[in-house]
Amino acid sequence: MADGTEGAPWRRPAHEGPDSPYDGIPLDDPSRSTGSGQATGSGQAGDYRTLTYEVDGRVARITFNRPEQGNSITPDTPVELAAAVERADLDPRVHVIVVSGRGKGFCGGYDLTAFAEQAIPNHDPAKTWDPMVDYAMMSRFTKGYASLLHADKPTVAKVHGFCVAGGTDIALHCDQILIAADAKIGYPPTRVWGVPSAGLWAHRLGDQRAKRLLLTGDCLSGREAAEWGLAIEAPDPDRLDERTEILVQRIAAMPINQLMMVKLALNSALLAQGVETSRMISTVFDGISRHTREGYSFAARAAEAGFKQAVRERDAAPYDDFGPSTNKG
Repeated sequence: MADGTEGAPWRRPAHEGPDSPYDGIPLDDPSRSTGSGQATGSGQAGDYRTLTYEVDGRVARITFNRPEQGNSITPDTPVELAAAVERADLDPRVHVIVVSGRGKGFCGGYDLTAFAEQAIPNHDPAKTWDPMVDYAMMSRFTKGYASLLHADKPTVAKVHGFCVAGGTDIALHCDQILIAADAKIGYPPTRVWGVPSAGLWAHRLGDQRAKRLLLTGDCLSGREAAEWGLAIEAPDPDRLDERTEILVQRIAAMPINQLMMVKLALNSALLAQGVETSRMISTVFDGISRHTREGYSFAARAAEAGFKQAVRERDAAPYDDFGPSTNKG
């Protein structure tokens, strides 16, 4: 801030000064790092199984940390994500939360080696399926992701490589998305064995564009995501970090209370559209989609040939977009 405004009193750290409303409140409580009580107090990778957490100035950085598995989602992911968001929310140093992924992409969705290749409770086609047991399981995942939307402080997703299937359930809950121009984002599992449980696509894109993607399982490139209004910006991959930091630091310069009021005011309009109802219905339908004749066939094929082969067959003609492709015909 070369204009001399860095000393403006409204830009003081919120936790400093005798008049601070945060006087006496701890800056950070590492015991909030997980739901399992395994905190080490470092605030770094050792505290979590699926992500890392660090505070850098006024920015909390949550980074998915299963790069060898494409940062795929496990039952630990939503628990740890919600705990990290709460940790940032309660730290008066933090003004904004950034979510990203380590390795080749943001998040490749659910870990299908666990969810598709092997038997899991309440998913045996020879037995009665209880939809409410399924809903209770899946809604806990979605509630963890929704912590990003309901956090007091702004949340920013920095997406590179790929953000597909369940990965979009996470990213779409963020207040802002920046995505590399060459990244891939979408929900191919609507082709078989899935409905996006977050229920946010129509709220983020509008009816026509959401249906264009979900009625085909097609994906967008990062550049298209920005053009369609799903992302706020789609820089070239080598500028994604730079452009994200520019936005994040501009947000971080705002007082926490201003950020909270603006987010609450804008979220009130979003929530009035029926986001919670959309989430509930979509989560129920996601469970149903895994227990149709076609859903059972996909799961059986994944168990027989491996999930990568099952997904390759799902994304074959007429779609022809397996891997990084965003072919739409």
